[in-house]
Amino acid sequence: MNESPDASPDAESDLLSGSGLEAEKAKRLAKLDDIRTNGNNPYPYRFDRTHTLSEVRAEHGELEPGTETAARVSIAGRMMLKREQGKLIFATVRDRSDEIQLFVSKAIVGDQAFTDIGNLDLGDWVGVEGIVMTTRKGELSVRVDSLQLLSKALRPLPDKWKGLTDTDTRYRQRYTDLIVNEEARRTFQVRHAVISSFRRTLHGHGYIEVETPMLHLEAGGAHARPFITHHNTLDMTLYLRIALELHLKRLIVGGMERVFEIGRVFRNEGISTRHNPEFTMMESYQAFADCSDVIALTEELIVNAARDAIGTTVVTIDDHTVDLAQPWRQARMIDLVEDAIGVAVHPSQPLEKLRAVAGDHGVSCAPRWGTGKIIEELFEATAEHKLVLPTFVTGHPVEISPLARADRNDPHLTERFELFVGRRELANGYSELNDPVEQRIRFQDEQLAKDAGDDEANGVDEDYLRALEFGLPPTGGLGIGMDRVVMLLSGVHSIKEVILFPTLRPEVF
Repeated sequence: MNESPDASPDAESDLLSGSGLEAEKAKRLAKLDDIRTNGNNPYPYRFDRTHTLSEVRAEHGELEPGTETAARVSIAGRMMLKREQGKLIFATVRDRSDEIQLFVSKAIVGDQAFTDIGNLDLGDWVGVEGIVMTTRKGELSVRVDSLQLLSKALRPLPDKWKGLTDTDTRYRQRYTDLIVNEEARRTFQVRHAVISSFRRTLHGHGYIEVETPMLHLEAGGAHARPFITHHNTLDMTLYLRIALELHLKRLIVGGMERVFEIGRVFRNEGISTRHNPEFTMMESYQAFADCSDVIALTEELIVNAARDAIGTTVVTIDDHTVDLAQPWRQARMIDLVEDAIGVAVHPSQPLEKLRAVAGDHGVSCAPRWGTGKIIEELFEATAEHKLVLPTFVTGHPVEISPLARADRNDPHLTERFELFVGRRELANGYSELNDPVEQRIRFQDEQLAKDAGDDEANGVDEDYLRALEFGLPPTGGLGIGMDRVVMLLSGVHSIKEVILFPTLRPEVF
């Protein structure tokens, strides 16, 4: 077995910490020099392959043991395993799609090529031409006629038995994580499938995919602290977008009727298992619809994504086996709070009464909070953690929903929902406020909160108000956190697992 020189259980930590790494790099650099001295390029410009490894397996996976075909293939991949047995070398290469064994015979490739192949290291990229075959044990293989080094790896891979287990290293060196951790590769395959599924579902409903600005004159569409930047040429302050909403609704005003965008948003907030400063949102807006249509679309999007990404609608959520295809619960926020604390709450109640209720349940109230904000804080403190199974929380107070229409049956509440699954918020949607006069009042209330020191409050967006004055038809809007949907379907518990390069503290070299 010719593998990384340190095959002890501590190989990964030794190599990643630097112990033994410099010696191994020096050894590989010497090999690199030898390759160049012999007139070969260890980093060629291209390689023409005829098949991916999954295509080879799909075409020849049913071969009987000991079969040699006439099928000649050119394949490429990273060398993951290698062992020598006399005049034979067995190696495993992997590409994005699969892995397959190489069968190298000195009698076929010749003495020099056999020696060169034996000198390859794990992690090297190789291109191979050969014949498809199976060994006597039935292992699908490519009998190597010629092999070309495509890229010399100067750093060794983590120990193959232990893998890469240090989470900080996994997130910083995602390239290494993807090489050695099958679960990481699977998670990002799920992510790709989820996003593709969302697009198919929305296209099937006649939505148009669009792109809107990431740099905003006004940070709006959500309660969040923005990142601030400066444009030198125009000498003006700009904000990285905290939501996609306001520009998408401008397009509904323009007559596009059904639009969506899947894109990055940025919030200058804390980092946790649920939060990363940049993350991916899908927002959609549908003319002539309301909150009930958006709720139905949310279920359809996530159920379809489950089928497309993991092949089933059955998932495990905190030890509960849940079929996402079953209808999801709907409950008003005020009712969930009452269920949790045994006291009825409503935004129309006197402010001091709700302050007292909050105090009884350990919720401290800021002086500027109104009744709606207090109810939201009570919900987060007493009820949110109980929402394991999919639940649409509806009827948010007007105070905390500046862009949602008032409930047609209760002017103190809005036609809004948040979807919670596994105690995490996955989606937010509502019947959009389309009255420009009312929207200006809401914006002005937000501006007062911002002036009072609320870093997450928004200001008055005059251009958006101008757009509303041209007429926004009845509209249903939806925002879904794509990272959290992937977390749900891939069964991981940290958002860092589903973002290829999460935000981390700077590394000290």
